[in-house]
Amino acid sequence: MFGTLSEEAEVMVPASKAWALYGTLELAKLVTGKVVEAVEVVEGDGGVGTILKLTFNPGLGFSYCKEKFTKVDNIHMVKETEVMEGGFLDMGFNLYIIRIEIKENPKDGSGSSCLVKLTLEYDVKEEFVANASLVTNRNLLGIMNVANEHLLKSN
Repeated sequence: MFGTLSEEAEVMVPASKAWALYGTLELAKLVTGKVVEAVEVVEGDGGVGTILKLTFNPGLGFSYCKEKFTKVDNIHMVKETEVMEGGFLDMGFNLYIIRIEIKENPKDGSGSSCLVKLTLEYDVKEEFVANASLVTNRNLLGIMNVANEHLLKSN
């Protein structure tokens, strides 16, 4: 069973400033201790192929996951990470991808705001389809709130 969830928010900073946070390892540093307990860079410098180990706060049903940056497009401001170990994969998921997209705000001709869109895509094995109900946008909203608050304070 394939599913998707997404959240989009307007942020009152230029798209380039939002991408400098969301498109880099800075996002991982920022959410450490807030949305996740810890983030360790296992391999890479933030480009395609970078592998992170995320340690989660208790109560999620899993303690960690490793994710790999599969796309970092600085031109179109799109980053995709795919869980490669732990997390939802331990709960019968075949696939769990997070996509971050930063877009110029089409309603703002001055370039002083942008749209941030976070999307989850997942695929669950048929025998574990009940676990699809565990996928929520809570973590997406947590990441977005922490990051956007940081961007606004540093603007």
